[in-house]
Amino acid sequence: MKRLERNDFLTMHEAGKVACRILQSLKKFIKPGISTKDIEVFFDNYLKGYPEMSAAFKGFSGYPASLCVSVNEEVIHGIPSFDKLIKDGDVVSVDLGIEYKTLFVDTAYTYLVGKTSPQAKKLVKITHEALHKGIARAIPGSKIGDVGSAIQEFIEKNGFSVVRKFVGHGIGKDLHLRPEVPNFGKKGEGEIIEEGTALAIEPMVCAGSYDVEIAKDGWTALTKDGSLAAHFEHTVAITKRGPWILTK
Repeated sequence: MKRLERNDFLTMHEAGKVACRILQSLKKFIKPGISTKDIEVFFDNYLKGYPEMSAAFKGFSGYPASLCVSVNEEVIHGIPSFDKLIKDGDVVSVDLGIEYKTLFVDTAYTYLVGKTSPQAKKLVKITHEALHKGIARAIPGSKIGDVGSAIQEFIEKNGFSVVRKFVGHGIGKDLHLRPEVPNFGKKGEGEIIEEGTALAIEPMVCAGSYDVEIAKDGWTALTKDGSLAAHFEHTVAITKRGPWILTK
């Protein structure tokens, strides 16, 4: 993985700040009665204010939309649709990426819509906290397993499970780069985390079993047992001063 310079990180942070503002704005926008496609339209319209930036997911590996919207038992890669309406009590994960000056950022947030169950609230809270426990381990000289083990141990201690089929990844000059960044693993194992690289750290967590299956659309990953799922993600620069969250 090619090392990035500070100017690259500054460029990625510009895109990351826009991505963060979009996810913050969606807190008020996402409510019962809107469709998941409405969220994609919101994103596309927001990006029109930044003509130098573009939706990184559109067409990536053939993906048909600008972002992913996954609801309840959908873990990731839900394709937005006008036919899919959000209801009170839903758990909605939005995953988006932005390309800016040939550099990429990737981020995700899970929203609780209206009156949700205690289990849903705990799942979302723990997944968000697990993300930051993983980020704290993303320092030069650490191993990828240090990040994954911190996430896995915290998640499992709280009674949930970590998806194995999908993982985080390197990011920068491309949307997906080496190394893979699992949300599970053993401390001290895996590739060394190098200064001057960036990682997309993204715990995907299930209330029940971590087994997932792919829907008929060929993209949407669902929990096999129908349990709720949550997903948070940040793009993180690895610096000598520690992890720098670029999507914040």
